Amino acid sequence: MDKERIVLCPNPAKDKGLVNTLRARELLRNAGYEPVISTLYPNAREYVLPDTLSPVPLEESMKGASLIICFGGDGTILKTARIIRGENVPVLGVNLGHKGFMAELQPEDIRLVVKAANGEYEAISRIMLDIELWRAGEIIYSDCALNDAVVCGTAKTINISAYGDGSKIMEYTGDGIIVSTPTGSTAYSLAAGGPIVEPTAKNMLLTPICAHMINARPFILAPDRTVTIKPGDNSGKQVWLSVDGGELISMKPEDELRVRKSDNLTVMAHVTDKSFYDVAFEKLGDKI
Repeated sequence: MDKERIVLCPNPAKDKGLVNTLRARELLRNAGYEPVISTLYPNAREYVLPDTLSPVPLEESMKGASLIICFGGDGTILKTARIIRGENVPVLGVNLGHKGFMAELQPEDIRLVVKAANGEYEAISRIMLDIELWRAGEIIYSDCALNDAVVCGTAKTINISAYGDGSKIMEYTGDGIIVSTPTGSTAYSLAAGGPIVEPTAKNMLLTPICAHMINARPFILAPDRTVTIKPGDNSGKQVWLSVDGGELISMKPEDELRVRKSDNLTVMAHVTDKSFYDVAFEKLGDKI
């Protein structure tokens, strides 16, 4: 009986020459699988790749896949999650970046990819956020985030207000605001003073960035809230939106950013015996 498809998603800038990806492919082939290599990056050929490698687009290879293994940092996982949203294919990360908070494995753990391919993992669902940027009654940009949506200025403070289901939550001058998932609570939100939230929680987080107001504090919101962010009049200062650390989208004074919990989920494959708390202390503790 044919085994299900395993997709390997490397970031060629992190996995030089795809050394780790090709090692995983060898291990999986020896276990009876025929993995497919997909690249998320259109300029992958700028990096040194094997001449015989012809990556398959992830949009194509994810159909019918039973597991996707990412090789890179958290950014690689975030990019993958946004592409495969709605497919509910489990994702396993091999950390080749810095913190790698979402990545389950380190390169020395590479043999565990076979265990994951065999289905010997715990499937952990994480919420995503639907992002809509409204202008003059129309949606001009939409996306889905696993980590966060950030509204910010450019080296200048901006006026900003946030609402939950139409009721004002906060209004202040500062560097910006972060709307994040529990997964994103250990990313930019944490650096801005937000709380650490277990990734399986369903809440949304609102975290001010360098607010010029002593009582501007992070909020943890119920999962059924619709959060609206309004930049207001900022005297010509440029305001930007970024989703999961991606491209900067220009916002105008009358724009509204609307964020709600998505019906899409990201499923992470947990194959080690490390708890979330173990990972938190390992990545954020005294050793750093």
